[in-house]
Amino acid sequence: MPHISRNADASRNDVNLAYSFLPGAGPVVVFCPGYASDMNGTKALALEEACRARGQAMLRFDYAGHGESGGDFLEGTIGDWTADAAFIISTLVPEQDLLLVGSSMGGWIALLLGRDFGARVAGMVLIAPAADFTEALVRPSLTPALLAELREKGVLYQPSEYGAPLPWTWKFLEEGAQHLVLGAKIPIVCPVTILHGMQDDAVPWRHSLKIVEALESTAVKTIFLKDGDHRLSRPEDLALLEVAVAALS
Repeated sequence: MPHISRNADASRNDVNLAYSFLPGAGPVVVFCPGYASDMNGTKALALEEACRARGQAMLRFDYAGHGESGGDFLEGTIGDWTADAAFIISTLVPEQDLLLVGSSMGGWIALLLGRDFGARVAGMVLIAPAADFTEALVRPSLTPALLAELREKGVLYQPSEYGAPLPWTWKFLEEGAQHLVLGAKIPIVCPVTILHGMQDDAVPWRHSLKIVEALESTAVKTIFLKDGDHRLSRPEDLALLEVAVAALS
């Protein structure tokens, strides 16, 4: 897997970021993975195959500390991982139009990227988007005792039905507050499609309604799957995702 080296700055060490780029027609589909997920997940690979079949370009990548990229996962924050995504996009596809696809935390990052890249973003597809989840979902789920433990120890491991316990760091929780998008209008005007399972136990489906209300775009379509879970990786879910991306392409 090819890598690009992110230049060191005052607060972060230099690190190699892994990516996979499929050349083709625009807009370039850019897949933003979720928390502790990577570019080799079911949805990313299914989208790449669909893009290859119709000759469309696609970029997938791993944030620092994820998948095949270097770096320490426990040192990462929303701001860091959004900067990783922006660096990869600006380096590999500096001028092309973009179609941002974000899954879970990647949906939050896609919204931040959409705001920053502006007119270059031709459309967005958000899958169970976890916008502002550090404040809206994680912090309220922690008891005062757990919050105190997290503040003292710096990291807390919470059970996950999708694999090994997930670590939350105090740094991640605190830094997330600097990147909230739901407190005001989100200045994104491109077409947006949101897919969300109503059996999602990680990001409640009603959370997507807050995103719909906050977006400035009037071309927003929301599809709720009554029997869908958080991952939305069943064959029928993947088919719906591929249709949503193709429709905005």
